[in-house]
Amino acid sequence: MARYRGPVCRLCRREGVKLFLKGERCFKPSCAIDKRGPQPPGQHGRDLRRGKLTGYGEQLREKQKAKRIYGMGEGQFRSYFERAVRQKGVTGENLLALLERRLDNVVYRMGAATSRAQARQLVSHGHISVNNRKVDIPSFQVKVGDMVAVRENSVANAHVQKAFQTADGRGRPAWIELVDKTKLVGKVTSLPRREDITQDIKEQMIVELYSK
Repeated sequence: MARYRGPVCRLCRREGVKLFLKGERCFKPSCAIDKRGPQPPGQHGRDLRRGKLTGYGEQLREKQKAKRIYGMGEGQFRSYFERAVRQKGVTGENLLALLERRLDNVVYRMGAATSRAQARQLVSHGHISVNNRKVDIPSFQVKVGDMVAVRENSVANAHVQKAFQTADGRGRPAWIELVDKTKLVGKVTSLPRREDITQDIKEQMIVELYSK
């Protein structure tokens, strides 16, 4: 699957808000949004005026923002939407719950990585286990009761340890319980709810866009 590999700070500037794609840097004065403001990226970004979006434009920006937050392409994101439609309940909330239950997101949310990109790398390189079995598929869907852990040989990794220290200040969602802080083991205690998702995503606009 093709994936964006350019500078991620320009993605935040394109959306005009922090997407928290750069880990610790997003909380420092060096953050591009804080330094340059929310103007579009590029040589002439400062001279461009952001027109007020309406209708399709606003819906498209919400979809792009969600895709970039969770780090996926159009085809994969669309497949999550189609799964959300088939489930019972509110489609938009179903979509966000599916995205939150991705293993790379769970690793990030429990604090083993400072960004979802770093969490995806940990998973794909075999540093994460689910119920004591190595899982190297970032899109793996966790279930209630699953035990997600950094594998024993990777617990002492300096990047992982630093990420856990950062996460203590950032906080963890209510649906993930940190069972063992020494061995870096977390448990999925419930399904993620809408109020557990702190980033500003207007999921109903995404539903409206795909429903046209």
